[in-house]
Amino acid sequence: MSEYLPKDVREGLEAARKLKLRQKSRMRVKAGGQTFTILRSWTEGFALDSDDASRLRGLVDLFDGARHMSRALIVASVEENGETIYEYKRATAVADSAALDYSREDDAPVALIGPT
Repeated sequence: MSEYLPKDVREGLEAARKLKLRQKSRMRVKAGGQTFTILRSWTEGFALDSDDASRLRGLVDLFDGARHMSRALIVASVEENGETIYEYKRATAVADSAALDYSREDDAPVALIGPT
């Protein structure tokens, strides 16, 4: 059906589709001081608008709104339908606290109160 539509109508429909995805998404990728909206994401990667991001590569930070979700090493794999698909080489979840190098008992006290 889209073959029968004029070129400017097809481009307008594609722009409207991208705008809807961009407004709906809370996911962002931050790389080199710039922030880009993630149009789609899945476990092995994500997709950005080809017009926004020009072949990102390397270490990036992924955010869900203001919450830092993970740090990932990415590579651009494919460009199709106005989207650039990025795949993770490595993705590490961000933790709120430091990792423990010892086992902690479940009923251990949080702090000790000294003599007054």
